[in-house]
Amino acid sequence: MPTLIHAYSTLRQLPTASFDCLSSEYQDHTDPLLRQELHRLQQELTEDDPQAMTATRYAILRHLERTEHHACFSVDSAEDAALTEWAWESNAILRYPDNSYRDPAGKRLLDSATGNPDPTAQLPFPADARQRKSQTELLLRNRLIDVPAELPPIASEREVQFRDPTQVARRALAIFIVAVRAESLATGQPISVENLRSKAPEAFVALSPQESAFLAESTPSQQSVVNAAWRYESLFALQWALGMHAELPFADTICDVPTVAQIMLQIPHGDWIETARLRPTTEILDAIDFNQRLLWAAREANNNSQPAPAAIDGGVISERQHAFNWLIQFEEADWDDVDIPSF
Repeated sequence: MPTLIHAYSTLRQLPTASFDCLSSEYQDHTDPLLRQELHRLQQELTEDDPQAMTATRYAILRHLERTEHHACFSVDSAEDAALTEWAWESNAILRYPDNSYRDPAGKRLLDSATGNPDPTAQLPFPADARQRKSQTELLLRNRLIDVPAELPPIASEREVQFRDPTQVARRALAIFIVAVRAESLATGQPISVENLRSKAPEAFVALSPQESAFLAESTPSQQSVVNAAWRYESLFALQWALGMHAELPFADTICDVPTVAQIMLQIPHGDWIETARLRPTTEILDAIDFNQRLLWAAREANNNSQPAPAAIDGGVISERQHAFNWLIQFEEADWDDVDIPSF
């Protein structure tokens, strides 16, 4: 008897189904009805048992959040092998009629009755993401930094969608103006907003609401000034992503602020925005995976009142991750709303 199966794929391009089915339906991320349904499923998972937010349940939530394609098939058991092959290739989680979530092989990731997984079930992640995770873990071990093997991979090259380079360039300009204003206030030599606007009018078009509010204050609070000055680290990360620095140094010291600022002062802003290009996807994802695991290590040390391993700087890491999460459109959040969870 055919089984009605829902498949949720996180890939930008969905592979063609290689199995026979009696009926099928399809939606992609541009369909508002899919977004509504995914939101409903996430709420269901969250509200079902808030105390049972296991790593597997959280991973399923993240998978649904990143879903790009939804396919629904009525499939006969004779096609199980072909369905499994397609689901692995599609990086898809399956949902069965009993509302259980399953891996591509049909093993239960989340039993609708017990909430427990099959111990042999595997969360799907693209091969390049798994390889990147393994490489990062090796690099961290070489620096005597231990992170749990259970921490998942970050997005794959087949999943990630970076923001447009022109948008990244404008964001870098906006951050620069805010950081310069903060630095000038901190040193007691304030640069007026009017002066900054005359130097970089393009930056003011890209300001976030919180950045605009900061610049509108003649005497912002000391904490606001400190927070804004820290944005030099986010700016450095975006400069690196735009190919303006050869390397992203290990996060054990703050960036060279004069160099970061000088780069922004020397470029012709209008032309630079239009010709901006991101460095290769693989390089950016390698850096994000590395920084994400550093973030976990820094927070774990802080939570346990221990020195950070390898003298890593949690502030630097957090600011870089803010920039990176915005760059990869994590949770589709705008700059002011970017979240930076450890995982």
